Amino acid sequence: MALSAQKFREIVFQLLYSRDFEKSDEESAMALVMRQNTIPKSVIRVAKERVEAIWDLREELDECIQGRAKDYDLERIPRIEQAVLRLGLYELLHTDLPPKVAISEGIRLARKFATAESASFVNALLDAVYKEKEHAPQTLSEEQITV
Repeated sequence: MALSAQKFREIVFQLLYSRDFEKSDEESAMALVMRQNTIPKSVIRVAKERVEAIWDLREELDECIQGRAKDYDLERIPRIEQAVLRLGLYELLHTDLPPKVAISEGIRLARKFATAESASFVNALLDAVYKEKEHAPQTLSEEQITV
């Protein structure tokens, strides 16, 4: 069974969201996601690796969120939106996914799992990060510098 990139992203989102609850039993969450989506363990393993990569960068991603959501403390942002934003920022900043796809997918996840207002918030934040990234001065590697 081939799994679409959108479905895989939803699975990563669900696992990431469940990870945010300290008392969450990770194995139970994975089993539940597998049952709900009828997917093999191999897909869950890859999704879990992506969740771990995002979780390892959580502090950086949260600072990015907090730096742009000036009117809100991170704790005031619902966990579901935090998970969508962490995933979207990870894809925007740490993968080769085209930025517009990362933003669009963040909006889609917010609409599906949260609210239309959440989708607007996610869009604004991810778009702000994208624009900052596009306008940031590029650093040159040693190979790019010619004397």
